[in-house]
Amino acid sequence: MLHHERIRPPRDDYVPDEWNLIEKAFHPEFVAQTESLFALGNGYFGMRGVPEEGDPSVQNGTFINGFYEEWPIVYSETAYGFARTGQTMLNVTDSKIIRLFVDDERFGMASANIRHYDRRLNLKAGTLDRELHWETPSGKLVRIRTRRLISFRHRHVAAITYEVTLLNQEAPVVISSEIHCHTPEVRKTDDDPRRAKMFSGDVLRYRAGYMRDRRVVLAHGTERSRMIVACGIDHELETDCHHTYKSSHTENFGQVAFSVAALPGRSIRLIKYIAYHTETVADPKPLCDRVEWTLDRTVAQGFATLLTEQQHYLDRFWHRSDVSVSNIDEDRARLTTVEIQQAIRVNLFHILQASARAESTGVAAKGLTGQAYEGQYFWDTEIYLFPFLIYTSPRIAKNLLRFRYGMLDHARARARELGHRGALFPWRTISGEEASAYYAAGTAQYHINADIMYALRKYVNATGDQEFLLECGAEMLVETARLWCSLGFFSARKGGKFCINGVTGPDEYNTVVNNNTYTNLMARENLRYAADTVAALKAEKPDVLDALIKKTGLDLAELDMWARAADNMYVPFDAATGIYPQDDGFLDRQPWDLKNTPDDRYPLLLFYHPLNIYRSQVIKQADVILAMFLLSHEFSAEAKRRNFDFYDPLTTGDSSLSSCIEAIIAFEVGEFDKAVTYMRAALLMDLADVGGNVTDGCHIASMGGTWMAVVYGFGGLRDYDGMLSFRPQRPPEGRSTLQFPLTYRGRSLDVEIAPDSTTYTMRVGDELVFRHEDEVVTLTHANPTAVRRTLRP
Repeated sequence: MLHHERIRPPRDDYVPDEWNLIEKAFHPEFVAQTESLFALGNGYFGMRGVPEEGDPSVQNGTFINGFYEEWPIVYSETAYGFARTGQTMLNVTDSKIIRLFVDDERFGMASANIRHYDRRLNLKAGTLDRELHWETPSGKLVRIRTRRLISFRHRHVAAITYEVTLLNQEAPVVISSEIHCHTPEVRKTDDDPRRAKMFSGDVLRYRAGYMRDRRVVLAHGTERSRMIVACGIDHELETDCHHTYKSSHTENFGQVAFSVAALPGRSIRLIKYIAYHTETVADPKPLCDRVEWTLDRTVAQGFATLLTEQQHYLDRFWHRSDVSVSNIDEDRARLTTVEIQQAIRVNLFHILQASARAESTGVAAKGLTGQAYEGQYFWDTEIYLFPFLIYTSPRIAKNLLRFRYGMLDHARARARELGHRGALFPWRTISGEEASAYYAAGTAQYHINADIMYALRKYVNATGDQEFLLECGAEMLVETARLWCSLGFFSARKGGKFCINGVTGPDEYNTVVNNNTYTNLMARENLRYAADTVAALKAEKPDVLDALIKKTGLDLAELDMWARAADNMYVPFDAATGIYPQDDGFLDRQPWDLKNTPDDRYPLLLFYHPLNIYRSQVIKQADVILAMFLLSHEFSAEAKRRNFDFYDPLTTGDSSLSSCIEAIIAFEVGEFDKAVTYMRAALLMDLADVGGNVTDGCHIASMGGTWMAVVYGFGGLRDYDGMLSFRPQRPPEGRSTLQFPLTYRGRSLDVEIAPDSTTYTMRVGDELVFRHEDEVVTLTHANPTAVRRTLRP
């Protein structure tokens, strides 16, 4: 089931373009959405797409990944083991503000007479560009050009150029470059649990500040998490016009104001350099020193160098990541080829911005485009982002897995607290501690353990990185396998099968259930991978096994228990219908009347008590359908068809994570039109505000799901156990083509799917073996290309 697109702005003002997200007119009614869509980031820090002048804005924000404040979770009725400490990513020092005054008239987007306007997110250059003409009340015509970037190469650096040209008259001009640190009191205005908790009063406290020449540095810190952020700005002014400047600062404000005697046709170009550093330290001075060093180097290199480096970084990214389409059946898709191409690239670009330099953190649900979900990390990363990252940027995937490994001690402690052996990774977190206050839809989602281990296996299979498996992965496998054996039991009532009760699967509309099919299947994979890995160490690397035993206290007899639990895992199945019930009781529940539920009563979680939802046969997001994708080999073609037909009408689409998965399975079972519809929803989840909440930030995991829908769905990629296979899906008619690259074990493979043939080209590597349909194909350095027939349904 799909909801309607929430925004369809005027086509003439939001022009489709393959490499740019373009806004040709300023629309105040879309400010909140465009703040998210035009946001910039590099995985370490990000800025929402607010105008340089600071207003109008709905949720102005600058965020640093992993920079958070803790807060005590208060329960009116508490119980043992409830999460005690919440964490929220903070809106930190705002360094992007540049205010303009012409003839003492302040320029503001909301009130200005704008004669020409063009703003674009440049996906090739990695910049946010704007050009406009402003006519002042006295008739002066002013051209304003801005360009903003957050550097991918230099993790701590951003820069802005702000160019002003008077076109018809001279006038005094003041350009005020500012830095603000103020966390105002903001409260939730509704009961939407997806939105972030906000704090009363200032959360960031002044720790240090100073100015020197055209440079201002401020440092602020949190009280509970004891983190410090230092931010600095420095400037260059390029103009032939006479000018002066004045610098000032207070504890929470800094300013460098340039006064210029502007002449017609003479440009005034301000370059603003920005640096952020964070640390958990007591003394702010070393952090301020690091900001100074970064600014010194950046100013010396100059803005042109930053632009060139940004371009080179993006060139490499698109070379290994771009997905291109052509000749789309536009009537069927209800989108033009250019619109589809733009949507794909916008999604991939935002994934890059959320993950590229996330080198000691995770990827938040909204990346760095908003504070929703507190800026916390979920299972979304491993299941929805990892496929794209593993096959295009495996280094980033490895960094994220290493970050999970760094949580292992917290996970062990959490498992002990809940009476389990092994480790239980947090459902939602920044620091590594569980931060979910609602255990039924949080802690009970034990499947996160198996999700992380599934991602580990996919990474190791696709990269051959055995070193990481030995260094970090094996230890996580041991502790997660222990958790499953501690959590489940062999049930006499189920014929001695291994059962896992009291858990919640991916679908949060069915909580604390017995034998969730997805959880049991994924737990089985986790147990088998753990047993196989330790057995391989015993046979091939006894020294590594000895070190693992010392770290974990592993008894090799545990392997027999893991294997027995996996071999006897209970998987619900109803023989009469051929349905895999989502859990033991799912088929006994009364179906929700979705046909007669008004469109304005979605998502259900905002309009109905949880008990009304939990007792009904209704699904928030793909659960069994997700299992059919991730563990495709476990289900026959007939089972996939039968179960898709059963679960698809029960799925509300209340989660942004459903459409992409349903598209993949719809392709596989031959529901081509339905697959295209779901793919369209995934592609436009943010661009058309399908979920109605893009104002709070982009859906980064859904963006990863977009790549999966295209490559796994239309492209027919499957990769279980490390063997690549392709079964391209072709429409019954049409001339559309799809091309995408993959990185696999150091080889670079291009796949081009045309109407009647699929071409595989190995760009880098000596040999690559994969399957096309049921045929094994081998590419070599001497014969790097193979062309195979594309079968139609």
